[in-house]
Amino acid sequence: MCWQCDHPGATRQDYLDELRGLVMKNGWAVQYVEADPPFAYTVGLSGAGLPELLITGLPPARSMLLLNEMAHYMVHEVEPAPGDTMTFPDGSGAEFVEVTHPDVHMGWAVAFRSGPIRGLQIAWRDERGHSPWCPDFNSGGRRQPVLGTRGPVDT
Repeated sequence: MCWQCDHPGATRQDYLDELRGLVMKNGWAVQYVEADPPFAYTVGLSGAGLPELLITGLPPARSMLLLNEMAHYMVHEVEPAPGDTMTFPDGSGAEFVEVTHPDVHMGWAVAFRSGPIRGLQIAWRDERGHSPWCPDFNSGGRRQPVLGTRGPVDT
């Protein structure tokens, strides 16, 4: 269940206060959105001068794992740029894409920041290493929405 479902009498401000507590404790929070397709994003990284992160098309546990690992990496190591690639500890890979309209997809991050934010999407590769812009991605199955324009690619 979602927090709002578990707290039917709560207000928008109540949820922002809940997010604020998580960000104070952990440095960021992760918001999962049960849509078709689902997506998740961070809330609170903007306060550290970093872009918020977003991932689409994955189940909750995988989304939260990747977003938390990447947020930790950004806070303690380096901020990736659009077009940068990364291999995660489990061997999966991704390319980073600047989110064109973070205000459309990352509502709680915008509300938390009270203003414009930057967004960086983790565009994950499928099990065979194909990126979402490859015609063979996910064996022609469900596509991964990419919410920005692919940047310059590392070589």
